Amino acid sequence: MKTTYHKPVMLHQAVQGLKINPDGVYVDVTFGGGGHSRAILNQLNTSGKLFAFDQDQAAFENQIEDDRFKLIKGNFADIQRHLRFYGIKIVDGILADFGVSSHQFNSGERGFSTRFEGPLDMRMSDSGLLDANQVVNEYSLEELRFVLKQYGELRNAHNLASAIVKERTTAPISTTQALVELFSPIIPKHLFNKIIAQVFQAIRIEVNNELDVIKSFLKQTVDLLKENGRLVCISYHSLEDRLVKNFIREGKFEGFAASDLYGNKNLPFKKVGGLITPTAEEIKENSRSRSGKLRIAVRL
Repeated sequence: MKTTYHKPVMLHQAVQGLKINPDGVYVDVTFGGGGHSRAILNQLNTSGKLFAFDQDQAAFENQIEDDRFKLIKGNFADIQRHLRFYGIKIVDGILADFGVSSHQFNSGERGFSTRFEGPLDMRMSDSGLLDANQVVNEYSLEELRFVLKQYGELRNAHNLASAIVKERTTAPISTTQALVELFSPIIPKHLFNKIIAQVFQAIRIEVNNELDVIKSFLKQTVDLLKENGRLVCISYHSLEDRLVKNFIREGKFEGFAASDLYGNKNLPFKKVGGLITPTAEEIKENSRSRSGKLRIAVRL
């Protein structure tokens, strides 16, 4: 395994949150560098099983050779379908880390990084049909404004979208650095890095349909987890965290769960503890963990 591929965030807290049964069946839906998976395997006995998912072929370089482990190439939006193929209908715990791996940020050719030159790609999977080049060069002004405002939470989304549309009339915007540089005249220097990161986040979410993928995944955990099974999710921005928090609290993504005549709610989950964030020591060792938010729930 390449040690620089990815440093798992809140490793101890996440695995502890699963409250692992050594004989149990567990799922790590975001394998990446395999850090969380290895820690889970360390707590399983010979009867335990771990299934992991990753749609990025590069992650398979970190494959774990262990009879108790299976790495599935696929999107966790289809978690139930993939697990049924292996005869798994119910599990003891599920871990999801929704962050982009350090490997993807540090690899210019994938188009995720604001720092390195590369093509406008941003696909998590090489089989994805939509890429960042299409979003930037083919979306209408209104579509770009929506993406930047909705997924980047950018108040100046209209101005940023207008700058993209104006620039591409001269020539297509084909690289990450070309996209970064076109914003130089309109973003204040002291806010530049923050806003560029939000622009890239917005485009990446659109390319990979990330929020709908998370919604689909969370809905399936209700049927997959056995009673007292654990769900552990690590989010990195408010859009993801809001989905997780609302789903755990209300069993839905917006609004409140319906109550019976006596005011009782039929909820699938109960939260375990409060919001967990990285320690100062972890942030010092791994700056990318800074925005991590970990939530734990138990299936009722």
